[in-house]
Amino acid sequence: MDEREKLRKFRELDDAFAEALRELESPDSKLDIPTGPPVRSLEEREQDDEETRQQAFEQRLKTLMSEYAQPAESVSHLLQTLKSLGHIA
Repeated sequence: MDEREKLRKFRELDDAFAEALRELESPDSKLDIPTGPPVRSLEEREQDDEETRQQAFEQRLKTLMSEYAQPAESVSHLLQTLKSLGHIA
């Protein structure tokens, strides 16, 4: 997300918060303050993103193994070799 988008979202949040405060201070307020979805922590979002990437990688790997008729043992050996040579982390 670029800086402009972050600033825009911050302004929207600030405006919504100010409006909510005005409604609370109003004597005839019905407390009609909108609530959004629950806020997730950054850690939870990153974990979900990592799980999504992992699932996508596994699906691509299975597809390639099927297309090239490579058994899991052969692919595992190849990955272990690449890892031992420092080509993958």
